[in-house]
Parts: sequence; C-alpha cells; structure tokens
Amino acid sequence: MPARGSRLKVLAIVLAGGEGKRLMPLTADRAKPAVPFGGIYRLIDFALSNVVNSGYLKVVVLTQYKSHSLDAHITKTWRMSTLLGNYIASVPAQQRVGKHWFAGSADAIYQSLNLMHDERPDVVVVVGADHVYRMDFSQMVEQHLETGASCTVAAIRQPRSMADQFGVIDVDPTDPRRIREFLEKPTDAPGLPDSPDEVLASMGNYVFTASALEAAVRADAELVGSKHDMGGDIVPAFVQREDAWVYDFKDNEIPGSTERDHAYWRDVGTLDSYYDAHMDLISVHPVFNLYNEAWPIYTNYGPHPPAKFVHGSRDRIGHAVNSAVSPGAVISGATVADSILSPRVTVHSFSHVTGSVLMDHVEIGRSCQVHRAIIDKGVFVPAGVHIGVDREHDLARGFTVTDSGLTVVAKGTVLSS
Repeated sequence: MPARGSRLKVLAIVLAGGEGKRLMPLTADRAKPAVPFGGIYRLIDFALSNVVNSGYLKVVVLTQYKSHSLDAHITKTWRMSTLLGNYIASVPAQQRVGKHWFAGSADAIYQSLNLMHDERPDVVVVVGADHVYRMDFSQMVEQHLETGASCTVAAIRQPRSMADQFGVIDVDPTDPRRIREFLEKPTDAPGLPDSPDEVLASMGNYVFTASALEAAVRADAELVGSKHDMGGDIVPAFVQREDAWVYDFKDNEIPGSTERDHAYWRDVGTLDSYYDAHMDLISVHPVFNLYNEAWPIYTNYGPHPPAKFVHGSRDRIGHAVNSAVSPGAVISGATVADSILSPRVTVHSFSHVTGSVLMDHVEIGRSCQVHRAIIDKGVFVPAGVHIGVDREHDLARGFTVTDSGLTVVAKGTVLSS
C-alpha cells in the first residue's frame, strides 16, 4: 500500500487472449475480444471504456490468439496522453519464462510480471475483455482498501436455479463480504443470507494487492496439475487463506444509469447469448443503454458518411424500425426491423431483414429475406437468397445454425444465387 499522503498507483490488466471456441465461426479469424458488437464497437471496448472511465489510465492488454485485428483496433482507437505517462499497451505472449505460450489467465500474468515491475503499482485491477456491461472499478478498489483484502472478486447476483452455469461465491453469513468457498458450477449452491433464491456468480473481474498477486501467480506457476486459471486456481488459493473478499455488483453506481440497466452484465460467450445481447440494445427503453453520455463506451468506426434511407414510392420504401443503423449504411427501398446494421452495410430494394445482426460491409441484394441471422463482415448475399428461413437449407450451405434456430454466416462466405 502507498505511504500516507501519497497517491494510490493502480495498474489495469485486461485479459484478452481468449480463443472463444463457443463463438465460432465469429472467432475463426479473430480473437474473441475483437468480435464486433452493437454495430460500431468491438467487445474489448466495453472493458477498456470501464477501466478508463474509472480513472485508470495505465492499462496493459494481454493477447495471444489470432490477435492481429485486436491489436490493430487498440492501436488505432485507444491512445492515451504520453505527456502524462498514460498508455494502453497491447502485449502478446512473449515466452519470457520458457518456450511456451500462455497456459491460462494466471500464467499470462505470471509471464508478464515485468509489466508490474516496470509500473510498481500498489493495486492491480484484472478484468476480462469479452463481457458487455458498465462498471466503475474505483468503487471496487475502494472496498478492497477498506477491507484490507489481498484479493477481491466482483460478483453479480443470479437466480439460484442457474448456479450450475457459473463459478459461485459462497459468503460467510456473519460477514457477507468475505468469501467462505468458491464453488465451480455447483448443482446445489446455498442461497445468499439476504436473498435465499439468489447466488453470487463471479464476473471474472478482480482487484489484487500487487505484492499478493505476484506471490500468488509465482506459487501457482510451480504447482503441478494447476490449470493456471485466475478463477479456478488463484482465487481459491486466496479463499483457502481466508484472504478473499467479494464485491457485490448491485452496489456499483454508474452516472446516468437507469433502474432498467442498473447492474446489467452479459457474458456473450455463446452465439445465442451474443445475439440476445444485441437484442437488448434495440428496445424502446434499452435493457443496456448505449446512450448514457455520462459513462460513454468509446470506439473508432472510421470516416463513414451518415446512414442513408432512399426510395419512397408506394411499394419501394427504404426504412428501418426498432433497429440501430450505423454510419455508412444504406437502406435502399428495403425493410429492416428489429436489427442492427454495422457501418457500410447496404440492403437493396424489396429485401426484408428482420431480427438480424449484419456486420461491416455486408451487402444484401434485391428481393432477399434475412431472418434471425448473424452475417459476418464482407459477405455479399445475391438477389433472391433467403437466410434464416429454412434451417435444413442453411445447414446444407454450410452455415452454422444453433439449437434455437439462429443462423450464422461466417466471414468470407461466398453465396450463390
């Protein structure tokens, strides 16, 4: 901890090396944190915006899997003032401690301890890079300092019936901020002292006293059989020493938030959850509000012109309803409903796009039908083609179709009419 009267030094580490297998084919050509979201963003923009808005301007992003587009996005978008010593640095796996890549999130930090040595922080904020949410980490750091903890885990309340989908935090009934046990996807998790039908699920965000984190990842590196995972190995080690505390996400207050989007958090690790998170954006009163200017989500979407809607004859009207349409998009005599269009998307006359997510530079030809689909960047859909209408036909063309009936067309797919 800093000496009395000195300023707390905080380093933020963003874990962005995830492969994202459950998001295939969206992650076939990019790391999970680089997956586009909400028309103009990348998933990592949410984590970085939260860190920056919290006042932490020394940030390292640890990357590994297919990181080119992620690195390019960070380089072009996330620039801090070097005059003030601030930075966001993308750091790939470098084999600094042996001839192997990151074996897990804890190993990623262990192999990057030189970054901590350079900065010499008092506290390290460690966050994942692939969730959609708003969070003020400074409030979590404040609790961390107040309790004197070595490790604090952010957690969100979830129905007890869903406990088997999460890492669950069992708290001490006499002190609900102290972690008694960390349970991995339990089938019979105990409820919370103040809410028996709820459990606390780990959000994958942590605050550590820097010296304690370094000691923990060094010890973990020597453990045979460890998966070298922050949630699976490092946090349980602190719990065993009775030195782990929980931060309840419901207590996090964000400027400009509403009752509807307070404590919103989405794990978009599957195609269906990724799609559902998009649908959360486009209701009249959004479940997740992108229009909160008091806590902006930053990004860079390029020098695109305004969106354009053309043709207004009786049977050929270009319009969109209950949708988000990004700059550079053109809706030409087509109908778009309940959808999100990324920059440079074109939808030609007499086509209907409903309940879909179209990524950058997708072009929909004339008289097409696209329903409940995700179409990745640069795909051209020829005139008259239907997507998301006939499951068997979609599968025969090599598309991914989830159990819920969501159709996903991969980047670079060439379609025939």
